[in-house]
Amino acid sequence: MSAIKRFFQKKKLDVKFKKAGGGHRLDEASQSHSQQPAASGALYESSKQPPTEAQLMAREAAMARIQQPRPGTANSIKARAKREIEEEQKRSQLANTQQALSSREVALDAAPVAMAIVPVQYKCDLISDRLLPKEEMEQCIHEYLLSQLAEEPEMASALMIHTLNKHKDKTKTCIDILCKYLDNLISNPGDDKFLKIRIGNKAFQERVDGIVGAEEFLQSTGFSRKVLPFQDKEEIFLVIDSERAKDADRLASLKEILHAAEPIKPELDRALRVFSPSSNISHFPQLPNEFYKITPEEMKREQQIRTEAVEKLGMLRTKAMRERDEQRELRRYRFTLIRLRFPDGIILQGIFRATEKLSALFQFVRENLENDWMPFFLHTSTAHKLTNEEDTLAQLGLVPAVVINFSWDPSVLAEVQAQQGLSMMPPALCKNALAKLESL
Repeated sequence: MSAIKRFFQKKKLDVKFKKAGGGHRLDEASQSHSQQPAASGALYESSKQPPTEAQLMAREAAMARIQQPRPGTANSIKARAKREIEEEQKRSQLANTQQALSSREVALDAAPVAMAIVPVQYKCDLISDRLLPKEEMEQCIHEYLLSQLAEEPEMASALMIHTLNKHKDKTKTCIDILCKYLDNLISNPGDDKFLKIRIGNKAFQERVDGIVGAEEFLQSTGFSRKVLPFQDKEEIFLVIDSERAKDADRLASLKEILHAAEPIKPELDRALRVFSPSSNISHFPQLPNEFYKITPEEMKREQQIRTEAVEKLGMLRTKAMRERDEQRELRRYRFTLIRLRFPDGIILQGIFRATEKLSALFQFVRENLENDWMPFFLHTSTAHKLTNEEDTLAQLGLVPAVVINFSWDPSVLAEVQAQQGLSMMPPALCKNALAKLESL
């Protein structure tokens, strides 16, 4: 297991160094790091900036009203002044938020953003920082593992076995056979019978030969191809040197690597986007064909045929029949586009696989919150609360494009506002997310 960890730590470190850019000599003047534009980085900083002159004057006026003698009791005067201060704070916070949004929107109007949805793309941080279609990313992973064979043959070949073979059962059978070869060498040191494997053997042909990476793993163990006599003819064998076969510790380590390795999989990119408040939240762009298991035209044609058949037969469908048809329809979707509307109107958008669980949506939201520890709820447009995180997005009907409403847990929200003396909560999204704000 330690070899697996070292391998991935080294590769991730290489990726970090590549992303860091070029270095510089210690005797050179230090170069300033690239900075983000002030407009995007300081979008919602206004709530933490010093108060403006107008705000200070308003507060001083309110305090002066507290100190002035007025008709009525002292308690009523203080209560009235407190209400005025709170109202002034609320107006100033709202003004700051609107000012930040409007300044951002003006910049966006100058450079309008196209609403054409980006194609479904995948990432793999270990391999590259690029976003690619799934087939291209899988090819990139394949090429990466082949390139690592010279440097890390044992680890790279084990990862090839787990990553590049689609049939899990056949892959598991191959791994069991490879482990048996290693066990035979460990348990029978010096026995020449286990130093060679005939490639023409039926078990090898059916269980090992067709698995990508299997022979590379045997070669990393020390086996190499040789032509040897066999039953009055010559055949190809994989043969290991007797001295290398005696290194039981190394063989045991190879067996551990083979069992511990996990497939390197492309990860769906969320294509995260953040929009300013808009009445167009339910106006979705045309979804690409990748979102469907069949083309939208084929789906519409099938639906029309079924509708006509039901009308002709005069069928009265039961609730179970309707639910079964609904689930059949939902299984036709591969991906879904989800927009989350926050209390301040800000919209967070992401792409998900239709088979992902609701827990993935909760995690996506939490990763983009400023206060990710605070409990929150997600509701559909019909005010249905989403609670079962084990349900898939397709099972919940959240396909192929939906709007979800976000709300804080009201009891926790009230407690936080009381502790911090806030009359309204600051934006829910974190600064990195808000820096992506654009018009819808």
